[in-house]
Amino acid sequence: MAVLGFTLATFLLVLYVSSVANYPNGKVGRSCHGMVPEHGHTAHSDPVHNISVSQMTFRRGDQIEVTLSGPPFRGFLLEARNAEDLSGPPIGSFTLIDSQVSQLLTCEDVQGYAVSHTSPSKKTKVKVYWNALSNAPNNVKFLVTVVEKYKTYWVKIPGPIISQPNALPFTTPEATIAPLSTLPPVSHLSKSFSASDCGNKKFCIRSPLNCDPEKEHACFFLSFARDDQSVVVEMSGPSQGYLSFAFSHDRWMGDDDAYLCIREDQTVHIQPSHLTGRSHPVMDSRGALEDMAWRLADGVIQCSFRRNITLPGVKNRFDLNTSYYIFLADGAADNGRIYKHSRQPLITYEKHNVTGYPKNVGGSRSLFLLKTHGALMFVAWMTTVSIGVLIARFFKSVWSKAFLGQAAWFQVHRMLMLTTTALTCIAFVLPFIYRGGWSSYAGYHPYLGCIVMILAVLQPLLAAFRPPLHDPRRHIFNWTHWSMGTAARIIAVAAMFLGMDLPGLDLPGPWKTYVMIGFVAWHVGTEILLEIHAYRLSRKVEILDDARIQILQSCTVAEAEGHAFKKVVFAVYICGNVTFLIIFLSAINRL
Repeated sequence: MAVLGFTLATFLLVLYVSSVANYPNGKVGRSCHGMVPEHGHTAHSDPVHNISVSQMTFRRGDQIEVTLSGPPFRGFLLEARNAEDLSGPPIGSFTLIDSQVSQLLTCEDVQGYAVSHTSPSKKTKVKVYWNALSNAPNNVKFLVTVVEKYKTYWVKIPGPIISQPNALPFTTPEATIAPLSTLPPVSHLSKSFSASDCGNKKFCIRSPLNCDPEKEHACFFLSFARDDQSVVVEMSGPSQGYLSFAFSHDRWMGDDDAYLCIREDQTVHIQPSHLTGRSHPVMDSRGALEDMAWRLADGVIQCSFRRNITLPGVKNRFDLNTSYYIFLADGAADNGRIYKHSRQPLITYEKHNVTGYPKNVGGSRSLFLLKTHGALMFVAWMTTVSIGVLIARFFKSVWSKAFLGQAAWFQVHRMLMLTTTALTCIAFVLPFIYRGGWSSYAGYHPYLGCIVMILAVLQPLLAAFRPPLHDPRRHIFNWTHWSMGTAARIIAVAAMFLGMDLPGLDLPGPWKTYVMIGFVAWHVGTEILLEIHAYRLSRKVEILDDARIQILQSCTVAEAEGHAFKKVVFAVYICGNVTFLIIFLSAINRL
């Protein structure tokens, strides 16, 4: 019954604990001033959406209904500006009519200066109220930015001008059309990159180490070749979405100089960007890049470009005469919009100067502290605790002889459980050292880990106050000890399932889930087998009803046979358990 409860509880907990995906929520307050989406594409100049108002004149304190309508769109940003100074701050405030489709934004530290969408669902009409405050100017013009899809949007679509009753007629100044910016030309690569010059003429980062993109489709490749005062960059890797790399002063995302190659249909866009914290990259002008080229073949994205080593007049571009950590990442993209990489970027082990002496270096997608954390937790909660539980549950009679003043089974059980607690304590602190505090990006895993840590420490403390064998409270202790231990094992298994998919470890492929399920089945199957054996063994002890004499010889033979069977099962179980453990430790070592 206990085994079935353990299995069912583990299964339900793993099903319950899952992560969710987020969608654009319209919180675009950072775009209030320019009203330009940070999508990295050019805005369309032929608006197809319309702003209408309920009245063309207003007095201070009036509330005017404003309607945005047109073909289906997903996002918008609506503001009111002084018609005589459209570059100035927003004017007045808004009141929502339907909070399901629109929300108020804080601009210039004022709540309600602008309105945006709440979700990326399609909409054809949005209505809000605009409130004319006491400081409203004589003439107010409504502006809206509308996003149809990620690369299709219109910026500052002009709406009607409303005026106060005594205001002079407003004349719209003649518009000045700014010349379109000329983007650097982009060509098509005729052949694949080669790693033959790595370490001689090129500074190369490769994963797996020493792979060649010319021969291996699974090779992630990044090279830098100095050419006088510029650097030629080549990047290659398997991806259906995008490849990117970044220069960073540390091992954390944020304040980095990044470059992306984004696949869109059968084209690749090469885009410089910068990162501000753990957020979506902000796309920058491509004017600093030259000789851009790309290639798509067999699911592999390849792109190259040239940039000057120093770009003193260009914001967000780092000086390449300095050493940096280098990140190499890949992820999904849809219609030109990139999404967060699903696994940890490859990060060089140390800082490098890519314009210095050519080198051939590698990196890791999981840092040493996180790999150690995972390895110690696997050892503790797959092997030491599992063996210790089996010994206490089924081997008391097998190893009942005294050893150092206590039964041998108890000494082994205690040693394994204390080892589990020690490994858990060491592994528990490593992510905090790595992160410098609590991680809000790890989902339920750290919460489950804290519960496991508490239970792992409480168990030996509780055992230290274990009542004597025949004490009336011993029954309460036994049930409490078993309940806490079982809960810790169940939660630990759930935490391991979740931890395997976190970006900090991210064991490769779907096999890891199947191997973990195999381990759980192996352990539960062993417990069920030993439970059935114990039940059948108890049936072999015969009592003669007429003479009430116990046949001791039969009992002794049955116990001897039972002990031999248990030892065989135990040896086979340990071999299987260690095999599962080695599989996971080998995978962690290869990260």
